[in-house]
Amino acid sequence: MRDYVDKLEAEKLLKRATTASVSLAFALIGLKTWGYIESGSVAIFGTLLDSVMDSLSSIIIFVAVRFSLVPADEDHRFGHGKAEAIAGLLQAFVITVTSIFLMYEVIDKIINPQTIRKAELGIGIIVASIVLTVLLVIYQKYVTKRTGSVAIEADEMHYSGDILLNFGVAFSLILGGYFDVIYADPIFGAIACLYLLHSAYQVFITSTDVLMDKEMSEEERYKIKEIIRNHVEVVGIHELRTRRSGLNIFIQFHMELEQGISLEEAHDISDQVEANIIEFYPNSEVFIHADPYDDSKHGAM
Repeated sequence: MRDYVDKLEAEKLLKRATTASVSLAFALIGLKTWGYIESGSVAIFGTLLDSVMDSLSSIIIFVAVRFSLVPADEDHRFGHGKAEAIAGLLQAFVITVTSIFLMYEVIDKIINPQTIRKAELGIGIIVASIVLTVLLVIYQKYVTKRTGSVAIEADEMHYSGDILLNFGVAFSLILGGYFDVIYADPIFGAIACLYLLHSAYQVFITSTDVLMDKEMSEEERYKIKEIIRNHVEVVGIHELRTRRSGLNIFIQFHMELEQGISLEEAHDISDQVEANIIEFYPNSEVFIHADPYDDSKHGAM
């Protein structure tokens, strides 16, 4: 269960997370370019391409997140939150193109294997990349938990995989540089390629879920129902619908109340239930339809 913060704090976290992601991506490009030039490793080249794509994706997300934070206007009454998901689709496309290019390099290295140069330098660069990436992922996980951002979560998933990928590259450098296993480098390059394709698939699914207005998780929906039912005047609930759009959560449902109460009482109860939901989900918009409780319908059900 996520512990959401209010919109102002969420905006600050998102801006910091996207800035950190862009900064790290460019730092890793510099490190890995140096490592590839010195070592000639296709595995390092694979992680370099991954970092280049990370930088492009991070820039896309950097812009998309800021656009998604723009308040609702007359043309976009539900806000601009889906800009994050569109950015995710662009990210998936870029990653796929990168993996195809990397596979070409891998095939070339298999046909024309080369000895790894300056393996110790390459290993040092990869270790530094791992440490920096771990720090970013820890922060991104924190931001995702507090904001529910799809774009940051997609970026965090990709960087998390990068950590494992970099460990594999370090291992390939050890095998190729110290034990003359000439095919270790292209093999791990191929693994990097498959990883990139898997990442693209995950980002694509996450983004399309948002664009297709997928329901929130069963755990989240259960929590919303519990909040509604905890009000003493609420008899039942049906037709709960939920969706996400950037930072915003949209919740709508039919709330059943005892027959005979006044319109004013029904309105007051709705306001109270809405306030209870917003207390737990600060960035939500709640739409409530109050229905009179019908014994005959529930008996038939």
